[in-house]
Amino acid sequence: MTSSPNRRLLLGLGLGGLGLLYPGLVYLALGRVPAGALAALALILVGARLGLTRGRAATGPLVPALAATLIATATFALLDPTLAVLTYPVLMSLGMAAAFGLSLRGGPTLVENFASLTEPEPSPSARAYMRKVTLVWFMFLLGNASLSAMTVAAGDRDLWTLYNGLISYLLMGTLFAIEYLIRRRVRAREKAA
Repeated sequence: MTSSPNRRLLLGLGLGGLGLLYPGLVYLALGRVPAGALAALALILVGARLGLTRGRAATGPLVPALAATLIATATFALLDPTLAVLTYPVLMSLGMAAAFGLSLRGGPTLVENFASLTEPEPSPSARAYMRKVTLVWFMFLLGNASLSAMTVAAGDRDLWTLYNGLISYLLMGTLFAIEYLIRRRVRAREKAA
């Protein structure tokens, strides 16, 4: 039998995969499948992420952001299901930006919360670095939400899918990779000192 942490990990990976596939599914299905059904998929994705996040200290700060995203998506779904489907990536980026940004007001930052899973007692310099990384993610997510919103406003489904289903993920992956390389250099420098 799968243990609870392994089940949570598998569910998280499955949700991540569905999230990655979401723009492609929308591209293929919108107009063929009722927009309300696709909006329900967006609500299920947010609700499931919220359920997986609740009760975990490291990801607890994401709960209000995901709850707000769920409420905003549900509101859009009631008003205009097609708009809810298309604004889901915008709302997710805004929600995550809010979580990263709000964690900068106090402490620990969201990046420090994530790092606590493997590094429970970071040094002061590591904390300062994580604060900078949190700020970078906050700014990236705001920019991502803006670009995603522009694709919604453009009304071009091909452009929406290209940005939200490919370019956005490539940018995110690039940011992860750059941060990882910088983190390795910072750690090496810290160990050498």
